[in-house]
Amino acid sequence: MNLELLESFGQNYPEEFDGVLDSISLAVTCVFNKYGTLLAVGCNDGRIVIWDFLTRGIAKIITAHMHPVCSLSWSRNGHKLLSASTDNNVCTWNILSGEREEMYKFPSPVLKVQYHPRKKNLFLVCPMKHAAVLVDTEGNHKLVPMGEDSDLMIVASFDRRGEYIYTGNARGKILVLTCPDLELKVSFKVSTGMTGIKSIEFARRGDCFLLNCSDRVIRVYDAKHVLDTGKEGEPEPIQKLQDLVNKTMWKKCCFSGDGEYVCAGSARQHALYIWEKSIGNLVKILHGTKGELLLDVVWHPVRAIISSISSGLVSVWAQNQVENWSAFAPDFKELDENVEYDERESEFDLEDEDKSITKDIQRCDEDFEVDVESAEPVAAFCSSDEEGAIEDHKEALMFLPIAPEIEDPEPDMLPPPIATSTSSKCRTIDIHLDNATDEVHPLLSNKTKDKQLTGGKKGPKRGPKQQ
Repeated sequence: MNLELLESFGQNYPEEFDGVLDSISLAVTCVFNKYGTLLAVGCNDGRIVIWDFLTRGIAKIITAHMHPVCSLSWSRNGHKLLSASTDNNVCTWNILSGEREEMYKFPSPVLKVQYHPRKKNLFLVCPMKHAAVLVDTEGNHKLVPMGEDSDLMIVASFDRRGEYIYTGNARGKILVLTCPDLELKVSFKVSTGMTGIKSIEFARRGDCFLLNCSDRVIRVYDAKHVLDTGKEGEPEPIQKLQDLVNKTMWKKCCFSGDGEYVCAGSARQHALYIWEKSIGNLVKILHGTKGELLLDVVWHPVRAIISSISSGLVSVWAQNQVENWSAFAPDFKELDENVEYDERESEFDLEDEDKSITKDIQRCDEDFEVDVESAEPVAAFCSSDEEGAIEDHKEALMFLPIAPEIEDPEPDMLPPPIATSTSSKCRTIDIHLDNATDEVHPLLSNKTKDKQLTGGKKGPKRGPKQQ
């Protein structure tokens, strides 16, 4: 698909089921890289499966943790992957070599990890019932301030450019702090009641972000307007999205790649709701197999594709592609039945005897050199305020080399190396947190989530339906 044309005409939203990705192990979480060419899937046996999303094949398997992987995050250039496990460990991985570079041991369960959008040495960690931690791989870590409300149910996220960190707690209080100085910039409450913040998500394009709240309402805000309100402001959301009929609780929310649509996955069933952000109307509901529970939802950064996880499988949702032959041949006409063709004069002659002699014939310059080495950055892959797009494009890791499968290998041929977590260069850092909780990670303690990790037969027949 021509990505430049795709960017010019904009995105739409998925309309139908488009197959599954079976990672052999039971999938728990997934995340696309910046370009949408690779999909990292964290599994319940601690492995990380890297999918080549264009070929829908497994490019690499990393034996990462001993316990389920609960959160993943790609670095900006795609060379590194950040992973968190229910064993309270956070690791950084070199994707090409499959080796672990650093391991950070936390005293409490880690709910979320996120790489800084621009700086490769910073990442954000959200421990369970504790203030978020800003970790610098080249220095020390900092605790993100919680404000006056000492509520420990904290969620946090970088904004699109990484200039600010947004935090929210179970009392509905939002704090906006500068990064990396952690100075308070904005504080406000989303409502007058005790509306808890479950997650904060930012659009890849534009200045909007959403709050998944415990009152079953998704609030969409304009980040520029929020920053202008100051510490005592009361910004109003530009949209409030909810399921008025079923009063659905939302498991995971995300923006489309162009920021024009909002997708939310139901916490009670495998159902994806898609709204148009500018109007706020519900445009599509995608239903998975009945009885399955949703674990994660991600939208492709460039195309109208959604990946969702349930019953250990990654479901892919896409648009119905209709072949348009007239795009290749303007004179092409699709016929319902056979018709008698009228041959035009000199249509099939080897040389046109009636052509104009004075017609100017343009000849190509045989000495013209075509540059096949340098590549211009594709607009669909660049942020709207991209600095140094060419340098980022050159350093980007879009695909992984795949060793071909040999049917009849020779006896003396060495087997291909397997990526493991053992590395002599790996650094281990203990993170000490005051008043750290010793509770079990939600993935391990909740029986319904245990059902999601182990339940459901992984058969080829899945019955998604659209509405």
